[in-house]
Amino acid sequence: MTHNLLVELLVEELPPKSLKQLGASFAELLAASLKAQGLIAPDAAITPYATPRRLAAHIANVAAQAADQAVTQKLMPVKVGLDAGGQATPPLLKKLASLGVDASAVPQLKRALDGKTETLFLDTVVKGTLLTDGLQKALQDAISQLPIPKVMTYQLADGWQSVHFVRPAHSLVALHGADVVPVSVLGLQAGRETQGHRFEAKVSPIVLHNADNYAQQLQTEGAVLAGFADRRAEIARQLTAAAAKEHLTPIDDEALLDEVTALVEHPNVLVGQFDAEFLQVPQECLILTMKANQKYFPLLDANGKLANKFLLVSNIRPADPAQVIAGNERVVHSRLADAKFFFDQDRKKTLASRLPELDKVVYHNKLGTQGLRMNYVRTIAKMIGEMLGGDELAKQAYEAATLAKADLLTDMVGEFPELQGIMGRYYAQYEGLSDDIAFAIEDHYKPRFAGDELPRNPVGVCLALADKLETLVNMFKIGEVPTGDKDPFALRRHALGVIRILKEKNLPFDLNSLINRTIEILEKDEPSGLRVSNSNESIEKQHQIKQESREQLIAFIRERLAGNLREQGYTAQEVDAVLSSSYLPELILNDIVKRLAAVRVFMALPEAASLAAANKRIGNILKKAKAEDSFSPDPKFYENLQEPAETKLRQELTKIVEILNASVRFAEYEDKDYVTLLQEQAKLKVFIDDFFDNVMVNVDDKKLRNSRLSLLNGFYEIMNEVADLSKLAS
Repeated sequence: MTHNLLVELLVEELPPKSLKQLGASFAELLAASLKAQGLIAPDAAITPYATPRRLAAHIANVAAQAADQAVTQKLMPVKVGLDAGGQATPPLLKKLASLGVDASAVPQLKRALDGKTETLFLDTVVKGTLLTDGLQKALQDAISQLPIPKVMTYQLADGWQSVHFVRPAHSLVALHGADVVPVSVLGLQAGRETQGHRFEAKVSPIVLHNADNYAQQLQTEGAVLAGFADRRAEIARQLTAAAAKEHLTPIDDEALLDEVTALVEHPNVLVGQFDAEFLQVPQECLILTMKANQKYFPLLDANGKLANKFLLVSNIRPADPAQVIAGNERVVHSRLADAKFFFDQDRKKTLASRLPELDKVVYHNKLGTQGLRMNYVRTIAKMIGEMLGGDELAKQAYEAATLAKADLLTDMVGEFPELQGIMGRYYAQYEGLSDDIAFAIEDHYKPRFAGDELPRNPVGVCLALADKLETLVNMFKIGEVPTGDKDPFALRRHALGVIRILKEKNLPFDLNSLINRTIEILEKDEPSGLRVSNSNESIEKQHQIKQESREQLIAFIRERLAGNLREQGYTAQEVDAVLSSSYLPELILNDIVKRLAAVRVFMALPEAASLAAANKRIGNILKKAKAEDSFSPDPKFYENLQEPAETKLRQELTKIVEILNASVRFAEYEDKDYVTLLQEQAKLKVFIDDFFDNVMVNVDDKKLRNSRLSLLNGFYEIMNEVADLSKLAS
């Protein structure tokens, strides 16, 4: 017989940032173990519950006992288990006894080949697992496998035993229908009693009637919304309603909403207010301090400007909330007063006056100080500015890079590191610097995360690229390469940032060249810790290390680029074809996108599959010929061609070369027309098919063989000008 199952662990307050994951994992792990034991169906409905003080799961249609299972047990080779007379040997009898079977089972044993050895097998029926045993195992599995960031060790009530869990546990509920399942874990025996809200529960303890009444009883008797998703939706509803009454909008922050949901069991949204004088402080500072320190939801007006009101999510619902609101307003006043003090103090010093202090801030023990690093960055930014916009942009990029890290030394950024760059922009504007410089100081960190906006002006583009390229090159040079899920210097994010800026800003820069020029700038004045002796052997070794790190960095960025392109909707096959092309000496990212678009058009042509296969075949022929040193391409060999199929293919190749030169080789970057080239190349299918049907390539006549191989080589080079078409062959 099946009934629904309810399991709950009542604990002390759980870590709010982990609660959502802990609740889902607890339910999933319980269910996975029960499925593995045959106690629930693979598609059984699972409902997780999670509040600040409980993890629970409701699982539908759980059997009291799993179905019996027929099992074939391998015993031992026949020659070991039976003597010459066919009687059981002592080893066989011992093995049978360990399985709970006596000698009477010997005649029923089956013989079958196990590889080349005849082996004895025993057919038995294993009784299905009882729910008590299965749930006991499932609980232990779930608790041991929960993704707990840090485990606590605490003593049980007897004062002798210690257990390990995310927080001390106080009670365990396990109900199968209306019946308690007698299991235990963390020193707790399962029952049917739990606790509701600490202050607002109508009943204490709450005696649960059955597994299906859990959420309802907690809400009506315990004033607790047990479901994380339900509680989150209720908070969102109340936030929207409360803000609408003020004709304002709550700030959109999914992570904050998740965290607040994990802090309350009985949400009650209230409106608070702070002095309007604090609005003189940059709103990013006020928003951050309200969100990070107090978990409030700041309110914005129709123009996106911060209002002097906020929403707080209380865990109690008093008849008169005035005291709750007043207490929170006092706290936020102190926090905002601190922010205003930091802002006022910081403006007493200019950004430029703080620069000498950067020479005292260690960036990396192998790379020197932030001051030294920014010398590199501004030189790189100037170089990029010259490439992008000439002397004026280079000058602005140099100035912005000089001041970019000065705000790291301000009190505001010291208190709120998340505001780095943002405060630099405000202080630059306060000093009267141009918006180009000010916004570049803020934007050089962008994009900070996937989907983040890019720098808004050319100065910011130069500075953001310089900052990221310096980090990538120097970190790879000293061996700080990301491994697995470890990336302490966010090099994957930096690489993707460079890719996005170059691609989405449509910059005609060769990424390989940018990296090489960055390396040249960094090598002009390396920190003493990276220098080697002047011996030829040391210089050669250092050169080898630098070359290896450069190649490693290029490969790293190409991997990020390939992933980025796949996320844009291109297939792995298309991306591989373009990035593998030997005719891609430069990594100009928008050129790569144009090539990908052309490949997609080509793949839709009826000739595509046949030409890709022919391309792969020709590549193999040429590779073998070159490996045997029997061929070196030479167009003058074309004069030996005689067969109609080969002379016609040569004529068509001549036409394609003219199209290639006009549409790609001699065209300006923005005018390159890969689509037309590939469409014209597709017309060669009939001629290449005719060639292979009527011409033997590997003939004994060496001159004629070289002529035909040269013809194929010419075809191969033209066909792979846009992408390596052999990668498109299925």
